[in-house]
Amino acid sequence: MNKKYHLFEVYGIELEYMLINKATFKVAPKVDTLLTKKNGSLTSDIDNGLIAWSNELVGHVVELKTNGPTPQLNHLSEAFHKNIIEINSLLDTEGLQLLPTASHPLMNPLTDTQLWKHSYSEVYELYNRIFDCKGHGWSNVQSTHINLPFFDDKEFEKLHAAIRVILPLIPGLCASSPILEGQNTGFKDTRLEYYKTNQKEIPEMTGLVIPERAFTKLDYYTTIFEPIKKAIKPKDINGILDHHFLNSRGAIARFDRNAIEIRLVDIQECPQSDLAICILIIETLKLLVNKQLAPLSMQKQWTKEDLFAIFNPIIKEGEHYKVSNIDYLQLFKLEEACTVNDIWKHFYQLTKASIDASHYHAIETILNQGTLATRILQAIAHDYSDTNIKTVYSQLAQCLQTNTVFSV
Repeated sequence: MNKKYHLFEVYGIELEYMLINKATFKVAPKVDTLLTKKNGSLTSDIDNGLIAWSNELVGHVVELKTNGPTPQLNHLSEAFHKNIIEINSLLDTEGLQLLPTASHPLMNPLTDTQLWKHSYSEVYELYNRIFDCKGHGWSNVQSTHINLPFFDDKEFEKLHAAIRVILPLIPGLCASSPILEGQNTGFKDTRLEYYKTNQKEIPEMTGLVIPERAFTKLDYYTTIFEPIKKAIKPKDINGILDHHFLNSRGAIARFDRNAIEIRLVDIQECPQSDLAICILIIETLKLLVNKQLAPLSMQKQWTKEDLFAIFNPIIKEGEHYKVSNIDYLQLFKLEEACTVNDIWKHFYQLTKASIDASHYHAIETILNQGTLATRILQAIAHDYSDTNIKTVYSQLAQCLQTNTVFSV
Protein backbone atom coordinates (compact mmCIF):
# COMPACT_ATOMS: atom_id res chain seq x y z
CA MET A 1 0.00 0.00 0.00
CA ASN A 2 1.37 3.39 -0.94
CA LYS A 3 1.90 5.79 1.94
CA LYS A 4 -0.65 8.59 1.86
CA TYR A 5 0.48 12.19 2.16
CA HIS A 6 -1.29 15.42 2.97
CA LEU A 7 -1.63 18.42 0.66
CA PHE A 8 1.73 19.89 -0.41
CA GLU A 9 3.64 17.52 1.89
CA VAL A 10 5.52 15.90 -1.02
CA TYR A 11 5.81 16.34 -4.78
CA GLY A 12 6.58 14.30 -7.88
CA ILE A 13 8.06 15.94 -10.98
CA GLU A 14 8.53 14.24 -14.36
CA LEU A 15 10.48 15.70 -17.31
CA GLU A 16 10.50 14.25 -20.84
CA TYR A 17 13.29 14.76 -23.38
CA MET A 18 13.88 13.67 -26.95
CA LEU A 19 17.07 12.07 -28.25
CA ILE A 20 18.41 13.51 -31.49
CA ASN A 21 21.25 12.70 -33.84
CA LYS A 22 23.82 15.52 -33.64
CA ALA A 23 24.81 15.29 -37.29
CA THR A 24 21.33 15.10 -38.86
CA PHE A 25 19.29 16.72 -36.06
CA LYS A 26 16.68 13.97 -36.58
CA VAL A 27 15.04 12.24 -33.63
CA ALA A 28 16.91 9.08 -32.64
CA PRO A 29 14.85 6.10 -31.37
CA LYS A 30 17.75 4.95 -29.21
CA VAL A 31 16.43 5.20 -25.65
CA ASP A 32 16.94 1.43 -25.38
CA THR A 33 20.64 1.94 -26.21
CA LEU A 34 20.89 4.67 -23.55
CA LEU A 35 19.24 2.54 -20.84
CA THR A 36 21.41 -0.45 -21.80
CA LYS A 37 24.60 1.64 -21.61
CA LYS A 38 23.66 2.88 -18.16
CA ASN A 39 22.44 -0.45 -16.75
CA GLY A 40 24.67 -2.97 -18.55
CA SER A 41 21.56 -4.73 -19.90
CA LEU A 42 18.23 -3.47 -21.22
CA THR A 43 15.77 -2.29 -18.61
CA SER A 44 12.85 0.10 -18.85
CA ASP A 45 13.49 1.76 -15.46
CA ILE A 46 16.71 3.00 -13.90
CA ASP A 47 17.06 4.11 -10.30
CA ASN A 48 19.77 6.78 -10.26
CA GLY A 49 19.60 8.13 -6.72
CA LEU A 50 17.26 11.11 -6.44
CA ILE A 51 16.19 10.76 -10.07
CA ALA A 52 14.87 7.77 -12.01
CA TRP A 53 14.95 7.24 -15.79
CA SER A 54 12.39 5.39 -17.90
CA ASN A 55 11.23 4.84 -21.45
CA GLU A 56 8.09 6.31 -23.01
CA LEU A 57 5.65 5.32 -25.77
CA VAL A 58 8.09 6.22 -28.55
CA GLY A 59 11.68 5.07 -28.88
CA HIS A 60 13.23 8.55 -28.93
CA VAL A 61 11.75 9.95 -25.67
CA VAL A 62 13.25 9.40 -22.21
CA GLU A 63 11.56 10.43 -18.99
CA LEU A 64 13.45 11.66 -15.93
CA LYS A 65 11.46 11.80 -12.69
CA THR A 66 11.86 12.24 -8.98
CA ASN A 67 12.58 8.80 -7.55
CA GLY A 68 9.41 8.63 -5.47
CA PRO A 69 7.71 11.52 -3.63
CA THR A 70 10.05 14.27 -2.41
CA PRO A 71 9.34 16.96 0.21
CA GLN A 72 11.94 19.30 -1.30
CA LEU A 73 11.71 21.09 -4.66
CA ASN A 74 14.58 23.56 -4.45
CA HIS A 75 17.40 21.05 -5.04
CA LEU A 76 15.69 19.32 -7.96
CA SER A 77 16.93 21.59 -10.74
CA GLU A 78 20.51 20.56 -9.91
CA ALA A 79 19.56 16.89 -9.48
CA PHE A 80 17.86 16.76 -12.89
CA HIS A 81 20.73 18.69 -14.47
CA LYS A 82 23.30 16.22 -13.12
CA ASN A 83 21.37 13.40 -14.78
CA ILE A 84 21.14 15.34 -18.06
CA ILE A 85 24.92 15.77 -18.10
CA GLU A 86 25.35 12.05 -17.44
CA ILE A 87 22.87 11.10 -20.19
CA ASN A 88 24.49 13.44 -22.70
CA SER A 89 27.90 11.98 -21.96
CA LEU A 90 26.53 8.42 -22.48
CA LEU A 91 24.87 9.55 -25.73
CA ASP A 92 27.93 11.39 -26.99
CA THR A 93 29.71 8.18 -28.04
CA GLU A 94 26.67 7.36 -30.21
CA GLY A 95 26.65 10.83 -31.80
CA LEU A 96 23.42 11.69 -30.01
CA GLN A 97 22.20 14.29 -27.51
CA LEU A 98 19.11 15.39 -25.62
CA LEU A 99 16.92 18.16 -27.04
CA PRO A 100 14.52 20.17 -24.86
CA THR A 101 11.15 21.87 -25.62
CA ALA A 102 7.74 20.25 -26.10
CA SER A 103 8.16 19.35 -29.77
CA HIS A 104 10.87 18.75 -32.34
CA PRO A 105 10.61 21.60 -34.88
CA LEU A 106 11.54 19.52 -37.96
CA MET A 107 10.33 15.99 -37.18
CA ASN A 108 8.12 14.20 -39.70
CA PRO A 109 6.12 11.89 -37.42
CA LEU A 110 4.96 9.65 -40.28
CA THR A 111 8.51 8.65 -41.22
CA ASP A 112 10.45 9.26 -38.00
CA THR A 113 8.27 7.54 -35.38
CA GLN A 114 9.27 4.24 -33.83
CA LEU A 115 7.26 2.89 -30.91
CA TRP A 116 9.04 1.43 -27.86
CA LYS A 117 9.58 -2.22 -28.77
CA HIS A 118 10.39 -3.78 -25.40
CA SER A 119 8.66 -4.21 -22.02
CA TYR A 120 5.07 -3.02 -21.83
CA SER A 121 5.01 -2.91 -25.62
CA GLU A 122 1.69 -4.80 -25.82
CA VAL A 123 0.02 -1.76 -24.21
CA TYR A 124 1.71 0.58 -26.68
CA GLU A 125 0.76 -1.66 -29.60
CA LEU A 126 -2.88 -1.59 -28.52
CA TYR A 127 -2.78 2.21 -28.23
CA ASN A 128 -1.28 2.32 -31.70
CA ARG A 129 -4.03 0.10 -33.11
CA ILE A 130 -6.75 2.28 -31.62
CA PHE A 131 -5.25 5.73 -32.16
CA ASP A 132 -2.44 5.38 -34.72
CA CYS A 133 0.33 6.90 -32.60
CA LYS A 134 2.29 8.32 -35.52
CA GLY A 135 0.92 11.86 -35.41
CA HIS A 136 2.60 14.85 -33.76
CA GLY A 137 0.23 14.57 -30.80
CA TRP A 138 1.61 11.14 -29.94
CA SER A 139 5.18 10.98 -31.10
CA ASN A 140 6.35 14.59 -30.96
CA VAL A 141 5.39 15.71 -27.47
CA GLN A 142 7.49 16.30 -24.38
CA SER A 143 5.92 17.61 -21.21
CA THR A 144 6.50 18.23 -17.53
CA HIS A 145 4.15 16.49 -15.11
CA ILE A 146 3.49 17.79 -11.59
CA ASN A 147 2.16 15.23 -9.08
CA LEU A 148 0.48 16.59 -5.96
CA PRO A 149 -0.84 14.38 -3.11
CA PHE A 150 -4.17 14.40 -1.30
CA PHE A 151 -4.98 12.40 1.85
CA ASP A 152 -8.74 11.91 1.60
CA ASP A 153 -11.88 13.16 -0.13
CA LYS A 154 -11.79 16.45 1.74
CA GLU A 155 -8.29 17.23 0.51
CA PHE A 156 -9.07 15.90 -2.98
CA GLU A 157 -12.01 18.29 -3.22
CA LYS A 158 -9.87 21.36 -2.41
CA LEU A 159 -6.96 20.33 -4.63
CA HIS A 160 -9.07 19.33 -7.64
CA ALA A 161 -11.13 22.53 -7.42
CA ALA A 162 -7.98 24.69 -7.33
CA ILE A 163 -6.23 22.82 -10.14
CA ARG A 164 -9.29 22.97 -12.43
CA VAL A 165 -9.54 26.77 -12.28
CA ILE A 166 -5.83 27.33 -12.89
CA LEU A 167 -5.43 24.85 -15.78
CA PRO A 168 -6.60 27.30 -18.50
CA LEU A 169 -3.76 29.69 -17.63
CA ILE A 170 -0.90 27.18 -17.78
CA PRO A 171 -0.07 27.49 -21.52
CA GLY A 172 0.37 31.24 -21.00
CA LEU A 173 3.25 30.47 -18.64
CA CYS A 174 5.00 27.58 -20.30
CA ALA A 175 4.11 27.18 -24.01
CA SER A 176 7.21 25.93 -25.85
CA SER A 177 5.92 24.31 -29.05
CA PRO A 178 5.38 27.01 -31.70
CA ILE A 179 7.07 25.25 -34.66
CA LEU A 180 6.27 21.95 -36.36
CA GLU A 181 7.75 20.61 -39.60
CA GLY A 182 9.66 23.84 -40.10
CA GLN A 183 6.60 26.08 -39.92
CA ASN A 184 5.22 28.53 -37.38
CA THR A 185 1.96 26.73 -36.54
CA GLY A 186 0.22 29.90 -35.33
CA PHE A 187 -0.13 28.32 -31.89
CA LYS A 188 2.19 29.11 -28.99
CA ASP A 189 1.31 25.70 -27.54
CA THR A 190 0.90 23.36 -30.51
CA ARG A 191 1.37 20.36 -28.21
CA LEU A 192 -1.88 21.24 -26.47
CA GLU A 193 -3.66 22.00 -29.73
CA TYR A 194 -2.98 18.35 -30.67
CA TYR A 195 -3.71 17.17 -27.12
CA LYS A 196 -7.36 18.28 -27.47
CA THR A 197 -8.15 15.89 -30.33
CA ASN A 198 -5.43 13.28 -29.98
CA GLN A 199 -7.85 10.61 -28.80
CA LYS A 200 -10.88 11.65 -30.82
CA GLU A 201 -11.59 7.97 -31.55
CA ILE A 202 -12.65 7.66 -27.89
CA PRO A 203 -13.62 11.20 -26.80
CA GLU A 204 -14.38 10.04 -23.24
CA MET A 205 -10.62 9.76 -22.58
CA THR A 206 -9.66 13.42 -22.92
CA GLY A 207 -13.07 15.03 -22.55
CA LEU A 208 -12.66 18.80 -22.81
CA VAL A 209 -9.12 18.59 -21.33
CA ILE A 210 -10.41 20.53 -18.29
CA PRO A 211 -11.79 17.83 -15.94
CA GLU A 212 -15.44 17.62 -14.93
CA ARG A 213 -16.74 18.97 -11.62
CA ALA A 214 -15.97 15.80 -9.64
CA PHE A 215 -14.93 16.42 -6.04
CA THR A 216 -15.04 13.00 -4.35
CA LYS A 217 -13.55 9.64 -5.32
CA LEU A 218 -17.01 8.15 -5.92
CA ASP A 219 -18.03 11.15 -7.98
CA TYR A 220 -14.85 10.91 -10.04
CA TYR A 221 -15.36 7.20 -10.78
CA THR A 222 -18.98 7.78 -11.82
CA THR A 223 -18.33 10.90 -13.91
CA ILE A 224 -14.95 10.13 -15.48
CA PHE A 225 -13.68 6.56 -15.06
CA GLU A 226 -16.90 4.61 -15.75
CA PRO A 227 -17.59 6.27 -19.15
CA ILE A 228 -13.92 5.68 -20.12
CA LYS A 229 -14.09 1.98 -19.15
CA LYS A 230 -17.32 1.54 -21.06
CA ALA A 231 -15.98 3.28 -24.18
CA ILE A 232 -12.68 1.35 -24.27
CA LYS A 233 -14.17 -2.11 -23.63
CA PRO A 234 -14.96 -3.01 -27.27
CA LYS A 235 -11.38 -2.06 -28.29
CA ASP A 236 -9.58 -3.60 -25.29
CA ILE A 237 -11.08 -7.08 -25.27
CA ASN A 238 -8.33 -8.53 -23.06
CA GLY A 239 -8.71 -5.76 -20.47
CA ILE A 240 -5.03 -4.76 -20.44
CA LEU A 241 -5.52 -0.98 -20.22
CA ASP A 242 -5.91 0.68 -16.81
CA HIS A 243 -8.49 3.48 -16.42
CA HIS A 244 -5.90 5.56 -14.52
CA PHE A 245 -3.72 5.66 -17.63
CA LEU A 246 -6.60 6.00 -20.07
CA ASN A 247 -7.79 9.20 -18.44
CA SER A 248 -6.07 11.88 -20.52
CA ARG A 249 -7.48 15.08 -19.12
CA GLY A 250 -5.16 18.01 -18.42
CA ALA A 251 -5.11 16.95 -14.77
CA ILE A 252 -5.82 13.36 -13.79
CA ALA A 253 -6.70 11.86 -10.43
CA ARG A 254 -4.48 8.91 -9.53
CA PHE A 255 -6.41 7.21 -6.74
CA ASP A 256 -3.91 4.33 -6.94
CA ARG A 257 -1.38 6.69 -5.36
CA ASN A 258 -3.61 9.44 -3.95
CA ALA A 259 -2.29 12.17 -6.19
CA ILE A 260 -3.43 14.49 -8.96
CA GLU A 261 -1.10 14.77 -11.93
CA ILE A 262 -1.05 18.05 -13.89
CA ARG A 263 -0.15 17.35 -17.52
CA LEU A 264 -0.52 20.66 -19.36
CA VAL A 265 2.99 21.98 -18.79
CA ASP A 266 5.21 22.09 -21.90
CA ILE A 267 8.79 21.20 -21.03
CA GLN A 268 11.22 24.13 -21.13
CA GLU A 269 14.85 24.61 -22.18
CA CYS A 270 16.41 23.51 -18.88
CA PRO A 271 15.46 22.14 -15.44
CA GLN A 272 16.01 25.56 -13.88
CA SER A 273 13.06 26.87 -15.92
CA ASP A 274 10.97 23.72 -15.45
CA LEU A 275 11.27 23.77 -11.66
CA ALA A 276 10.65 27.51 -11.45
CA ILE A 277 7.38 27.02 -13.38
CA CYS A 278 6.36 24.05 -11.21
CA ILE A 279 7.02 26.04 -8.05
CA LEU A 280 5.07 29.09 -9.23
CA ILE A 281 2.10 26.85 -10.13
CA ILE A 282 2.30 25.02 -6.79
CA GLU A 283 2.54 28.21 -4.72
CA THR A 284 -0.46 29.65 -6.62
CA LEU A 285 -2.43 26.46 -5.93
CA LYS A 286 -1.63 26.83 -2.24
CA LEU A 287 -3.27 30.27 -2.26
CA LEU A 288 -6.41 28.79 -3.79
CA VAL A 289 -6.49 25.71 -1.55
CA ASN A 290 -5.99 27.88 1.54
CA LYS A 291 -8.89 30.12 0.41
CA GLN A 292 -6.63 33.19 0.26
CA LEU A 293 -8.20 34.04 -3.11
CA ALA A 294 -11.72 32.74 -3.85
CA PRO A 295 -13.73 30.53 -1.47
CA LEU A 296 -13.98 26.83 -2.33
CA SER A 297 -17.66 27.09 -3.32
CA MET A 298 -16.76 29.71 -5.92
CA GLN A 299 -13.92 27.58 -7.32
CA LYS A 300 -16.15 24.50 -7.55
CA GLN A 301 -18.92 26.11 -9.54
CA TRP A 302 -16.87 26.52 -12.74
CA THR A 303 -17.96 24.09 -15.44
CA LYS A 304 -15.50 22.42 -17.80
CA GLU A 305 -17.17 24.24 -20.72
CA ASP A 306 -16.66 27.70 -19.19
CA LEU A 307 -13.06 26.93 -18.27
CA PHE A 308 -12.37 25.45 -21.71
CA ALA A 309 -13.63 28.68 -23.32
CA ILE A 310 -10.81 30.52 -21.51
CA PHE A 311 -8.21 27.78 -22.06
CA ASN A 312 -8.69 27.31 -25.80
CA PRO A 313 -7.56 30.77 -27.04
CA ILE A 314 -4.61 30.70 -24.60
CA ILE A 315 -3.28 27.61 -26.43
CA LYS A 316 -3.06 29.83 -29.49
CA GLU A 317 -2.06 33.23 -28.11
CA GLY A 318 -0.22 32.21 -24.96
CA GLU A 319 0.63 34.97 -22.52
CA HIS A 320 -0.74 37.70 -24.81
CA TYR A 321 -4.37 36.55 -24.64
CA LYS A 322 -6.60 39.05 -22.87
CA VAL A 323 -8.97 37.40 -20.39
CA SER A 324 -12.19 39.39 -20.28
CA ASN A 325 -14.36 37.05 -18.17
CA ILE A 326 -14.60 39.16 -14.99
CA ASP A 327 -16.25 36.38 -12.98
CA TYR A 328 -13.24 34.20 -13.71
CA LEU A 329 -10.75 36.95 -12.86
CA GLN A 330 -12.51 37.54 -9.54
CA LEU A 331 -11.45 34.03 -8.51
CA PHE A 332 -7.97 35.57 -8.24
CA LYS A 333 -9.02 38.95 -6.79
CA LEU A 334 -8.63 40.70 -10.15
CA GLU A 335 -11.34 43.17 -11.13
CA GLU A 336 -10.73 44.04 -14.77
CA ALA A 337 -9.77 42.39 -18.05
CA CYS A 338 -6.06 41.66 -18.34
CA THR A 339 -3.60 39.46 -20.23
CA VAL A 340 -2.58 36.01 -19.08
CA ASN A 341 0.89 37.45 -18.52
CA ASP A 342 -0.60 40.03 -16.14
CA ILE A 343 -2.40 37.26 -14.24
CA TRP A 344 0.85 35.33 -13.75
CA LYS A 345 2.63 38.53 -12.69
CA HIS A 346 -0.14 38.97 -10.12
CA PHE A 347 0.35 35.38 -8.86
CA TYR A 348 4.10 35.93 -8.70
CA GLN A 349 3.68 39.07 -6.58
CA LEU A 350 1.43 37.15 -4.19
CA THR A 351 3.75 34.13 -3.91
CA LYS A 352 7.25 35.58 -4.35
CA ALA A 353 7.97 35.66 -0.59
CA SER A 354 7.30 31.90 -0.43
CA ILE A 355 9.57 31.09 -3.39
CA ASP A 356 13.28 30.48 -2.98
CA ALA A 357 15.31 33.30 -4.57
CA SER A 358 17.15 30.77 -6.77
CA HIS A 359 13.98 30.60 -8.94
CA TYR A 360 13.46 34.35 -9.44
CA HIS A 361 15.62 34.69 -12.55
CA ALA A 362 13.81 31.93 -14.49
CA ILE A 363 10.33 33.15 -13.49
CA GLU A 364 11.15 36.79 -14.23
CA THR A 365 12.62 35.92 -17.64
CA ILE A 366 9.30 34.27 -18.58
CA LEU A 367 7.19 37.10 -17.17
CA ASN A 368 9.32 39.85 -18.74
CA GLN A 369 10.45 38.29 -22.05
CA GLY A 370 7.55 35.93 -22.70
CA THR A 371 6.98 32.20 -22.79
CA LEU A 372 9.71 30.04 -24.30
CA ALA A 373 7.51 29.79 -27.44
CA THR A 374 7.60 33.59 -27.77
CA ARG A 375 11.38 33.69 -27.22
CA ILE A 376 11.93 30.90 -29.78
CA LEU A 377 9.93 32.81 -32.40
CA GLN A 378 11.89 35.99 -31.64
CA ALA A 379 15.17 34.11 -32.07
CA ILE A 380 13.94 32.54 -35.35
CA ALA A 381 13.09 36.05 -36.60
CA HIS A 382 10.86 34.78 -39.47
CA ASP A 383 13.67 32.70 -40.99
CA TYR A 384 12.19 29.18 -41.10
CA SER A 385 15.02 27.60 -43.06
CA ASP A 386 16.16 24.26 -41.62
CA THR A 387 19.58 25.76 -41.01
CA ASN A 388 18.25 28.62 -38.90
CA ILE A 389 15.84 26.41 -36.97
CA LYS A 390 18.70 24.00 -36.19
CA THR A 391 20.86 26.93 -35.05
CA VAL A 392 18.24 28.19 -32.59
CA TYR A 393 17.37 24.73 -31.27
CA SER A 394 21.08 23.91 -30.89
CA GLN A 395 21.24 26.92 -28.57
CA LEU A 396 18.33 25.40 -26.61
CA ALA A 397 20.20 22.07 -26.42
CA GLN A 398 23.15 24.01 -25.02
CA CYS A 399 20.83 25.66 -22.44
CA LEU A 400 19.84 22.14 -21.37
CA GLN A 401 23.45 21.01 -21.06
CA THR A 402 24.41 24.06 -18.97
CA ASN A 403 21.05 24.51 -17.14
CA THR A 404 20.79 28.07 -18.41
CA VAL A 405 17.61 30.07 -19.03
CA PHE A 406 17.16 31.02 -22.73
CA SER A 407 17.10 34.76 -23.21
CA VAL A 408 16.70 36.69 -26.47
